[in-house]
Amino acid sequence: MTGSDPRTAPSAAPLTGSAAPCWVTLMTRDLPSAQRFYSEVLGWSFRPGHLGAEFSVARRGDIPVAGIFAVSTAYQVAVAWTPYFSVADADVAAARVRERSGTVAVGPLTLGKGRGVLASDRDGAAFGLWERIEPSTSPPAPDGHAHAWLRLRTRNAFDAAIFYGEVLDWASGRPGCCDVAYEGDEVIVRCEGRPLARISSGAVEAAVDPVVRPHWQVQFPVDDVPVTVAAAERQGGSLVEERSALGGREATLRDPDGALFTVTDLRGPVGTES
Repeated sequence: MTGSDPRTAPSAAPLTGSAAPCWVTLMTRDLPSAQRFYSEVLGWSFRPGHLGAEFSVARRGDIPVAGIFAVSTAYQVAVAWTPYFSVADADVAAARVRERSGTVAVGPLTLGKGRGVLASDRDGAAFGLWERIEPSTSPPAPDGHAHAWLRLRTRNAFDAAIFYGEVLDWASGRPGCCDVAYEGDEVIVRCEGRPLARISSGAVEAAVDPVVRPHWQVQFPVDDVPVTVAAAERQGGSLVEERSALGGREATLRDPDGALFTVTDLRGPVGTES
């Protein structure tokens, strides 16, 4: 299964609401090379994590934004960015994934300040679950903005919304839960009043192209998409697709190790008014 590893799970989470997207991680084969690439392209700095020499935490200023974990090339693990969702109980959430024909690949495992799970939905899109055990000591994102937002490209957005809603208690009315709204042919996920994820139909499960297969797309906000694309290409990355989207621009890039990610000048996953 394509995905990251729960050992890269967060030491800090931008959102505390139950089932909110809380962290993103990159599984890579060469940690120093990945650090150089993302430092030049996204302006991140890096500090060692608490999980060993092969793990580091990316920061924007003093704010943790992502985890990067290197694995030996002896392991047949796909290089990929993976989102994590905050849950109240990792065991309960993992059981719900299995009950709804998803797959739990790893966990729940106790890691640092929480418990992590690596899973995939029934269409094969990889994601993580994170149960925080100890409170976060890191500051929130400035001005209440997220460091990244998410888009799920899936076979059927409405079926996927039901799956994640049942696993993560979306639209349950519980304190801190995320809400969903059907807007045209997409589903918008709002957490603590802010849109943080979008679910779109049209992915093809058997597609050779990983961009077309069901997957969670991690989107990082940047000031200038063409400038960021040029920086990525100078550092050995490549442009997969650049397009207009929701009143702005976004580009899907491949880093030198093969991981796909998206940069966008939008302020949120549903357009410039987010």
